[in-house]
Amino acid sequence: MRPLNIMVVDDSNLTIKKMVKMIEDLGHKVVHVAQNGRQAAEDYPNVRPDLVTMDITMPDMDGIEATRRILAVDDKAVIVMVTSHGQEQMVMDAIEAGAKGYVLKPVKAEKLAEHLEAVAGKYLS
Repeated sequence: MRPLNIMVVDDSNLTIKKMVKMIEDLGHKVVHVAQNGRQAAEDYPNVRPDLVTMDITMPDMDGIEATRRILAVDDKAVIVMVTSHGQEQMVMDAIEAGAKGYVLKPVKAEKLAEHLEAVAGKYLS
C-alpha cells in the first residue's frame, strides 16, 4: 500500500498524539489535525487528504455532521470513524452519513493498519 496523506480529527490532544504516532509508524503522513468537526469541515477543502480519521463525539460539531459536510464538498472523501465502545447507533449513523468504516478506541496499531489497508484498497485504488 502506498503511503497515505491523512487528516486526524479528535478533540483529545492525547488521542491526537497517539494517532499521529501510529499513523506515522505505519508509514503514512499526517498532513493536518483538526480538534473538532467544524474545523475539519472548514479545513478539508484546502487540505484534501487521501483519508480522514474522525472522532464521533466532539464539541462544536460532531463527527457525523462533519462527515456529511465534507462529503457534500467531496463525494469521494474517505472517512474512517474512530469511536468508543457503546456507540453502535452513532457508528451506524456515521456509516449512513457516508463514512467508509470505523475503528474502536482505544485504537491499536494493528487494527488501525488493517482498517487503513482495507479502506484504501477499496476506495483509493
